[in-house]
Amino acid sequence: MQNGTRLAAIDLGSNSFRLEIGYLDHGQIQRTEYLKETVRQGNGLDEDRNLSVDAMQRGWDCLARFAERLAGFRKYQVRAVATQTLREARNRDTFLRRATQILGFPIDVVSGKEEARLIYQGVSHLLPQSDERRLVIDIGGRSTELILGQGYEASEMASFRVGSVAWSMRYFENGNFSASAFKAAEVAAKAVLDEALNAYPRQAWDVAYGSSGTVGAVGDVLHAAGWPQDVINREGLAWLRERLLKAQSADKLRLEGMKEDRRSVIAGGLSVLQATFDLLDIHELHVALGALRHGALYDLLDREHEQTDMRSASVKRLATNFKTDNAQAVRVQKVARHLLRQLSTDLSADESERTQRKLMWACELHEIGSLVSHSDYHKHGAYILDNADAAGFSMPELHRLGQLVLGHRGKLRKLEIDFTDALFIRQLLCLRLAVIFCHARREPDYRGIQITPVRHSAHFELTCPAGWAQTYPQSAHLLREEVLAWQKTDIQLVFNEL
Repeated sequence: MQNGTRLAAIDLGSNSFRLEIGYLDHGQIQRTEYLKETVRQGNGLDEDRNLSVDAMQRGWDCLARFAERLAGFRKYQVRAVATQTLREARNRDTFLRRATQILGFPIDVVSGKEEARLIYQGVSHLLPQSDERRLVIDIGGRSTELILGQGYEASEMASFRVGSVAWSMRYFENGNFSASAFKAAEVAAKAVLDEALNAYPRQAWDVAYGSSGTVGAVGDVLHAAGWPQDVINREGLAWLRERLLKAQSADKLRLEGMKEDRRSVIAGGLSVLQATFDLLDIHELHVALGALRHGALYDLLDREHEQTDMRSASVKRLATNFKTDNAQAVRVQKVARHLLRQLSTDLSADESERTQRKLMWACELHEIGSLVSHSDYHKHGAYILDNADAAGFSMPELHRLGQLVLGHRGKLRKLEIDFTDALFIRQLLCLRLAVIFCHARREPDYRGIQITPVRHSAHFELTCPAGWAQTYPQSAHLLREEVLAWQKTDIQLVFNEL
């Protein structure tokens, strides 16, 4: 990206929605605007994990205001990330369909592990370069992320379903504070976080940092009361707990430095923070400037080139772990790339490269399910991708990749896709044809093979050179079968045998 390019990130958190806008300045992103609205979607989940209409409406209204600030931005300049509440919500698709329309940009629901990775990216990019080993903690509304890392590289990432909103609702009913409630909340938080002891031992990190939400709120209150700026210690936590117990309820709580929107969730956040201090033997926690939204911004930069795109590394790791046939994957990639280039003449260079990269991932992973069973391996592959923790990928991205893997063979109507999605259809068609050309698992002869879209229609024409069908009768037969498969959709494929 060029210097001066504007970038934006939206964090759809359980308690607040945040918008960060900046511009690229020699590899760094300089803030120009920051907006935060308390939406409290996490409060809107009922016992069946469905978002209430009111909670969804609060989110839609906020995103409409954000959309005004994003006028003129292009798709590659914006990343919107949703976290724990929308990971949990059974009716999230209802919210996301309208939210995407309102915002004008895709919204990625990320896994807990991917959220942790993005948080670390945000924290590390806003800290001075150092070789120190870092522990990063982010206590959000409904989840807490713990990360170990050094420099820009995270080595251990985990997300736990414990947070300020969830714990405040569960243990501090009606905003009432008591010593017994704090004890119960801390014990419960420790029970959830207990497994972190093995993965995050005290000898594994040098400095502890806290990001966003609860940590920022606690840091602000302690500094206003005379404690060191941007540092939280055990004595400060004990002092703050006493202030809450003295107030007895959120309604009566008045503390300098505490914002109004934090009063109702501070007790839950404080209990989780205290549990984290105790379990991980933390004595000092430094308040970091970076957060999830900053990580999403820098991830936009990394995605621009395949060498720095974390998703490419994750694909290779999956292919290795599931022992795919690399030689076959390379053969399929060559043919699929050849075909897609012919169908990408109407795309910009950047869009063409991004579309091709995603197709190459599908080619590399199209046989990933074979390790489970050769029978219906495409279905196993799709299941693996739908349930994988793959760094760099959002959950919708993995599902879309899984749909390509599922659709590379067999019937097309089984796919959960919109057949008017032109880019996906091109990728799917090229993948299916490439697999056919490579069916013998040896280098195919695809010289002179041409594929063209039929103008003003949803049809494609595949043309082979004279004599090709006679030389390769099995491949020609499979192509004729492919024509029949597409006839059961709104997309038509014509096979011209010269």
